Amino acid sequence: MGLQWKGVFPALTTNLTKTEQLDIEGFKNNVTAQVEAGVDGIVLGGSLGEASVLTLEEKETLVRTAVELVDGKVPVIINIAESATSEAVKLAKLALDWGAEGLMLLPPMRYKADDRETVHFFKTVANATSLPIMLYNNPVDYKIEITLEMFEELAECNNIQAVKESTRDVTNVTRMINRFGDRYKILCGVDTIAVEELLLGADGWVAGLVCAFPKETVAIYRLVKAGRIQEAVAIYRWFMPLLELDIHPKLVQYIKLAGARAGVGSEYVRAPRLTIAGAERDRVLKIIDTALANRPELPDYLSIELDKPKSKVAVPSF
Repeated sequence: MGLQWKGVFPALTTNLTKTEQLDIEGFKNNVTAQVEAGVDGIVLGGSLGEASVLTLEEKETLVRTAVELVDGKVPVIINIAESATSEAVKLAKLALDWGAEGLMLLPPMRYKADDRETVHFFKTVANATSLPIMLYNNPVDYKIEITLEMFEELAECNNIQAVKESTRDVTNVTRMINRFGDRYKILCGVDTIAVEELLLGADGWVAGLVCAFPKETVAIYRLVKAGRIQEAVAIYRWFMPLLELDIHPKLVQYIKLAGARAGVGSEYVRAPRLTIAGAERDRVLKIIDTALANRPELPDYLSIELDKPKSKVAVPSF
């Protein structure tokens, strides 16, 4: 069947020790918690995974460890965020050897490529691998937007199959569907607009706070897709103060702190990042601890059947 670009895909944090080494046991614990919660795949080495400070050897270790641990239960995707096209191609080829089942691909890093250069970059990587690819469209943080016209050019690459939609413009979901139908699977990449984009037709959610709260994240997704909107929205409203941690420049530190507080990770980061301190730490801890103290009771979301055809569900007003 191959990789299905739908469901919840954690943009997994990279567990580190106090001395900034890989914490493999902590990493395994988090991966296990995600799989048990019902996620549909995991993304390694993304922005939240501190891609910019991981070595090639560390990326290999993470992929091989995850592939062995999940044992086929969910696909393992590795992020590619390189400055040179040749390095992106190299990593794409290595990813297949390591056992990854898919790639998340960012535009060129550091240099702000124009549309022609960006399309050439994507096509070159896609043509160098058989792995399915999800493009990461995040002009807010990475200053390059993948436009509809660029997606039109990229449609000839059959293994470019999906987009992590992080423009923060929910109408982009409708534009993509209007233009391309189901040619590209659409996964929301911004936690604070996930329900909105899922209701508009997004196929999945590449999530951040799932690293700390996997069950709640998967429950929201499955409830929305089952048409149980009011139940999903009730959890989403509880979740929102936490989800807003995902749209801050220090999302790595904040989400790692949430994971540590929730018992599914550690807060250690790799310099130049530093763990947060002082009034900033107190403010974030208040958000996390308030949410933990009021954690909602979840329905049996794993028993929800999503593959059966359903009648169209009207979205209720609130």
